[in-house]
Amino acid sequence: MHQLSKKLSHRIPFRLHGLPVSSVFHPTRSIFFVSTKKTIRVYDLLKQKLIKKLETGLREVSSIAIHPAGDNVIVGSREGKLCWFDMDLSSKPYRILKCHPKDITNVAFHRSYPLFASCSDDGTAYVFHGMVYSDLNQNPLIVPLEILRGHTSSNGRGVMDCKFHPRQPWLFTAGADSTIKLFCH
Repeated sequence: MHQLSKKLSHRIPFRLHGLPVSSVFHPTRSIFFVSTKKTIRVYDLLKQKLIKKLETGLREVSSIAIHPAGDNVIVGSREGKLCWFDMDLSSKPYRILKCHPKDITNVAFHRSYPLFASCSDDGTAYVFHGMVYSDLNQNPLIVPLEILRGHTSSNGRGVMDCKFHPRQPWLFTAGADSTIKLFCH
């Protein structure tokens, strides 16, 4: 861990149990999410301790994304399943969606709209409405919106990555067919 302002480097004081697959920082706090093939470990970097261990129940995790509010996590898997975790609710998935027939390569949240997406080796990207309420008694609302097609498979690979535009409800996808596509509705 590096601190640029003080020109210091520290060794992270926790050990991973398995090979890291993906990692992401919390959008507002000093929390670090690291996913291995089976679990996601949530670390507090200031206190230097493990906060939570999320049990996915998946065969192999491929990607992870954090909601802009920071209390919800989506996880993509190599078996085509998408898990939604509500960090306040449980360490088990709130909802598991089997949406892709092949591996999910990436998942992404939109910064300001209640949207999230997943892309897969099947050449499609799925866009979902994912509304998170400020009332803690109300569960998140997850509604599938659109299946985006447009990439062709190349050597068994389809859509490699997906990212949302920072301000518009547009989704960019990058495919193994060497094209980048912009989807807007």
